[in-house]
Amino acid sequence: MIQAEKATYPIAFMCALLGVPRSTYYAWAERAAGPQTATAARRAMLAEQIQLEFTASRSTSGCRRIAAALNQRGIDASVGLVADLMRELGLRAVQPRAYKRTTVPGEQPVPAADLLGRDFTAAAPGQRLVGDITYLRTGQGWLYLAVVLDLATRMVVGWQLAPHMRTSLVTDALTMAIDAGHVQPDAIFHSDRGTQYTSAEFAAFTEAHRIRRSLGRTGVCWDNAAAESFFATLKNEMYHRHIFPTRAKARFAVAEYIEVFYNRKRLHSTLGYRTPFQALTDYRATAPAAA
Repeated sequence: MIQAEKATYPIAFMCALLGVPRSTYYAWAERAAGPQTATAARRAMLAEQIQLEFTASRSTSGCRRIAAALNQRGIDASVGLVADLMRELGLRAVQPRAYKRTTVPGEQPVPAADLLGRDFTAAAPGQRLVGDITYLRTGQGWLYLAVVLDLATRMVVGWQLAPHMRTSLVTDALTMAIDAGHVQPDAIFHSDRGTQYTSAEFAAFTEAHRIRRSLGRTGVCWDNAAAESFFATLKNEMYHRHIFPTRAKARFAVAEYIEVFYNRKRLHSTLGYRTPFQALTDYRATAPAAA
């Protein structure tokens, strides 16, 4: 039955429906087909490697990222072939949900210009940073996450979680980035016009640390698209897939996602399918020669 319907339904779906392990089906199919051709053997090898990469990505990678990961490992695989094999295996990356913005705009006008103009690139790490805040619901109430993202590497270089939205939430996140050496003198820090970022306390903090403030327009999410994109990714790939009964469990999940998965394992198309940590390492390796 599975063999007859495999062109119509994913093999993984039919195996699950019939209670047959996929390994059992593939072993049977291999015996039934007789000696494998070189093409069939290569497809079987690729299917196995695709499954491994998909699992390692926590079911977040589509055909392009998986093809890039395989090519980096010296396994030649086109995007089209990976897409075909993923369909056969019944593998589908988690689908994004609509991202809801949660900015509370400041009440007083702030004379700070938009220094990025939607140009979310940087020549070197530590020069151009973006930040934002998002809400995370837990069984014990809300938890608020502030991040600092480096535009050269897309690395989250600073972050903070708290049960409040006071200005210290964003200054603590930026302090983490500063203390780790991820902020250069006269760096640009860009954000929306939320109350924390337009406060006198934050203005004094950035001035004391020689950081130039940059603010997008009120209510225009595209002016801070890089930070908004990170939060959409975090919620799609981690937050919406779990329920957090306590703030402590949410804290652990966020820390693990950022520091273990996002910064060091997740491939980014904007970085040529490298991880943020790889991008930072590559820059540091070439910077002395460029000087």
